[in-house]
Amino acid sequence: MNTHIALLIVLTIVGGLAVDARGGSWAQPLVSLWAWGVFAWLLLKSASAERPALLACVVLASLGEVVLSLAWGLYDYRLGNIPLFVPPGHVLLFALGGWLAPRLPGRMPAATAGFAVVAAMALAFSQRDLLSVPLVLLFLASLRYGPTPRLYSAMFVLALAMELWGTWLGNWAWRPVAPGLGWPTLNPPFAAGAFYCVLDWLVGLTTAKQAAPLTAGSETQA
Repeated sequence: MNTHIALLIVLTIVGGLAVDARGGSWAQPLVSLWAWGVFAWLLLKSASAERPALLACVVLASLGEVVLSLAWGLYDYRLGNIPLFVPPGHVLLFALGGWLAPRLPGRMPAATAGFAVVAAMALAFSQRDLLSVPLVLLFLASLRYGPTPRLYSAMFVLALAMELWGTWLGNWAWRPVAPGLGWPTLNPPFAAGAFYCVLDWLVGLTTAKQAAPLTAGSETQA
């Protein structure tokens, strides 16, 4: 994936969320059509060894949305549905993380982990966001045991940026208290990116024997 495709993905995510939030009844169908079109184009442009990961990502992301939003109720989309642009949007963010990860310095995972731990502890002690404590543990587990720590580090940051943008626009909102747990959390939780790291880890496990990793080159544990 080259820089032009990465820029297209950024514009699709940032612009698509803005159009969905600020447009009329036509906005969500249009954004969904565009997102699926970009996903299809990315699939065609990708190497054959990378396509299983992209397809696995869209399937696992769809299942994750059903579990986290509809079943658990951690967050709600503005129309009470799961917008059709969301599954391909996860794939586009995954591809962007795969493009960014090899460009990050080798110490990035350790730096991100340290920042995440300090921030989660501060938010927990202030009783503002207890949900991020187990989420940070999931993030640390991804860094420690997953095969691509720089990818998870990139996704943690990218996902937080997207969550801040989407919740600010009103595309979705996280519940102030996690259902079934009674833990207060923010909108979005600081460590919401951990869900994306777990998704990408599962994608890697699912396609480990079928495809090459999406990021260029192999990674060693940080």
